[in-house]
Amino acid sequence: MSTKIALKFSRSNRIYRPSEPVEGKIVIKSPSSISHYGIRLSVNGSVNLQVRGGSAGVIETFYGVVKPITIVNKSIEVKPSGKIGSGTTEVPFTMVLKQNGEKSLERFYETFHGTDVSIQYLFTVDIARGYLYKSLSATMEVIVESDKADLLERPVSPEMAIFYITQDTQRHPLLPEIKSGGFRVTGRMSTLCSLLDPISGELTVETSAVPISSIDIHLLRVESILMGEKIVTETSLIQTTQIADGDVCRNLTLPIYVILPRLLTCPSVFAGPFSIEFKVSIVISFQSELSKLHKKSDPRTPRLWLAMETLPLELVRTR
Repeated sequence: MSTKIALKFSRSNRIYRPSEPVEGKIVIKSPSSISHYGIRLSVNGSVNLQVRGGSAGVIETFYGVVKPITIVNKSIEVKPSGKIGSGTTEVPFTMVLKQNGEKSLERFYETFHGTDVSIQYLFTVDIARGYLYKSLSATMEVIVESDKADLLERPVSPEMAIFYITQDTQRHPLLPEIKSGGFRVTGRMSTLCSLLDPISGELTVETSAVPISSIDIHLLRVESILMGEKIVTETSLIQTTQIADGDVCRNLTLPIYVILPRLLTCPSVFAGPFSIEFKVSIVISFQSELSKLHKKSDPRTPRLWLAMETLPLELVRTR
């Protein structure tokens, strides 16, 4: 049995604010006593930017050349040189990401896991054991949210965007029977939304000559990275929420209720080297034999049997 080391935080959800103390225990399980040259705990917070080859027409020589943006990088000694007994040993620790009056390297952006932009705060514990033994280490991520002083007061004023979807609002070709028969879908949806609240709204199918098979709400993220004089932008799908299955009754108001996923969303960010924005698409799928041949098609791609409308979405965190 080898010696094992793990980080155990005081909060099971591991959600902290920069000015709050991050507390926990370093748990060491060893079959025998071991000597060490000190136990250190470090935290590294950074914005990792990655441009994928071919993205938005960027040549592959650009791939991976963007340097990470350091937000915080600090280290403390939890325990000086000594011995750790056999069995299970727990060493408590406390660390504050941002001390009062301390000047940070960068703004404390919220944790976000995107396609090209990733914001992470990683805690690493290292137990140095000298040249003859391999150092023991463990790393775990904590979720960082904005300080309360930086948050907006609740409630967010509801900004509802009114939309209508017809054959004339579509910029892509439609099946002849859909275009000639016509359809009209109207509704409204919140475009300024707190991360603590769902995206809400309503939708009504007023007319449709061709039966509808599904109505879906697609949540999209738009990540942009500045590379020299060029801005590389990539849009990716976060989640799909179906609000109607099958041909719906005409003039029946359907509620829109979309819960936001925590790690895949964050407050909208407009920084110098990068930005994180969000959009929401209402997609109407019409019944068509052609659609059965493309079941795995990308929902963001306009198809002959789809009608859609995309709205910008600003996300904020409130108290």
